[in-house]
Amino acid sequence: MNGRAAAAPAVRWITVARAQLRRDLALVWARRGDALQPLLFALMTASLFPLALGAEPGRLEPLAAGVLWVCVLLSGLLGLDALFRSDTEDGGLEQMLLSPAPLALLVAVRVLVHWLTTALPLLLVAPLLASMLQLPTALLPVLMASLALGTPLLSLIGAVVAALTVGVRRSGILLPLLALPLYVPVLVFGAGSVAAAAEGLDPLGALLLLAGALVLALVLAPLAAAAALRIAHT
Repeated sequence: MNGRAAAAPAVRWITVARAQLRRDLALVWARRGDALQPLLFALMTASLFPLALGAEPGRLEPLAAGVLWVCVLLSGLLGLDALFRSDTEDGGLEQMLLSPAPLALLVAVRVLVHWLTTALPLLLVAPLLASMLQLPTALLPVLMASLALGTPLLSLIGAVVAALTVGVRRSGILLPLLALPLYVPVLVFGAGSVAAAAEGLDPLGALLLLAGALVLALVLAPLAAAAALRIAHT
């Protein structure tokens, strides 16, 4: 009996989290045109570099990893302002605060949806963009590993910044100014791992740093974002 009673809250939390996940995915599907904007932005931005620098062999190769990482980073900023904005306008934030599940868990679900709808499509087209930017095929596994570790980290950091600015007017301008300096270390280690592999060095150190930062952010970022949302609601 005691074991069942102790497990009951966890079961309720999982049920609420699943309902939140289905709701958020349904809302994204209803506004799927908006969800495609980060992907289209990244594709258009990446295509500008071959047009500007030329497509001669070897010209784009040294820049390919950095260009891809910058495109992914900037495209992820497009949807951050709306991450919690609609909840403050339609009463969804009050429902999240009154939910039997911890607010941090619901924030983590929201971050997961943001990653699935913005970063995951970019991961799927990254090999195509890498080929267009003349990235050597041997470096593609390192690039994909860095993006797989770095993009969730970007979403988690962005969620904290979005929660901090959710009650600020014209936060669409303030949010990138706050988020970009926090994104720089992720960009440095993500692109740096590919650069190290291109020079014949071991990229494992940079990837492990990204993995460690991701684990830390998975624990702390939902708690920090939840605290910021509570402050914004008061």
